[in-house]
Amino acid sequence: MKAENQILPELKALRLGDVEIGFPIVQAALSGYSDWPMRVIARRLGAPYTVCEVMLDEFLVNLKERKRTSHFLHISDEEHPVGGQLMGAEPAQFAAGALKLVEAGFDVIDINFGCPVKKVLGRCRGGFHLSQPSVAIDIIQRTRDAVPAEIPVTVKMRRGIDDTEESRDHFFQILESGFEIGIAAVTVHGRTVKQRYVGPSRWEFLKELKQFVGEKIVLGSGDLFTAEDCLNMMSQTGVDGVTVARGAIGNPWIFQQCQALAAGQPLPKPPSLFEQRDVIREHFRLAEEVYSPDRAGPIMRKFGIKYSILHPEHEKVRSSFVKVKDRAEWEAVLDLWYGEDLPGVYPNGRMHKAQGSCTPG
Repeated sequence: MKAENQILPELKALRLGDVEIGFPIVQAALSGYSDWPMRVIARRLGAPYTVCEVMLDEFLVNLKERKRTSHFLHISDEEHPVGGQLMGAEPAQFAAGALKLVEAGFDVIDINFGCPVKKVLGRCRGGFHLSQPSVAIDIIQRTRDAVPAEIPVTVKMRRGIDDTEESRDHFFQILESGFEIGIAAVTVHGRTVKQRYVGPSRWEFLKELKQFVGEKIVLGSGDLFTAEDCLNMMSQTGVDGVTVARGAIGNPWIFQQCQALAAGQPLPKPPSLFEQRDVIREHFRLAEEVYSPDRAGPIMRKFGIKYSILHPEHEKVRSSFVKVKDRAEWEAVLDLWYGEDLPGVYPNGRMHKAQGSCTPG
């Protein structure tokens, strides 16, 4: 349960195995969003570590070197360390998919046991594994065995399928076995799989969990839409770090804001419209680089929509971004709505919470 602001005066640097992360507030995997351009923008604005959008093991195993799909495994030097997140059903194929991520250059392999989307659960992936501990543990073991020792393996979970005692037992069985096998950390979302994104994230469960595992690394997730939320979760629960998911879409400045608060400084003002314009324009340029100029426009619409939440004329700006087809139209939106350097606004958390999922794109 969230309480009043409790900002920590100093945060301990985060490590995942031998990989030094540093500042312990990072960007989560976001299917359909955390591609290379979004990750690069987040890194430049203060995220010390990002995770790629979740990929299916069978997709990776069968992936051919083609221009149209090359963006999935695209990494640049300025990104490191960067994590690759994997989801699947079969333990053997899962391990093979993990090796593909290692070969592509990802520094950490993250196993997704948390996705609550119905079509994912129906195919025995994501959060479904929390209902079958033996399979989940087999996946962790095979992945850890397959991945080189210097590459950390982490696991993303929700607090269970539901709130039954059996679900709780399964969660802790997977958790304890995972650490015994050698995972470097676990990220836990404070909702159950059945909750999806409805209702509050139970931060008190994260506090209980961190007390249970002691020195082992736990990252928290759920209901992190402002810099204050991120610092408060760490203060109230004792987790070693937090992963910002939907709260980072359209607001990569959240990482700078977190660092300012953690340093004891006042919360920075929202980025001005000129600051927003420059980042939005660069995001589009990066998308052209990785997708091609012809494909960038339609792909970037969803990002423009998210960026619009920081504009004082949110609804009008959103409507303009929805229609963008190419760079010329993108620039026209920027000229129309970002041509005067007015103050920006903070995002409306309630509006943002209703959007986003982990469905593979």
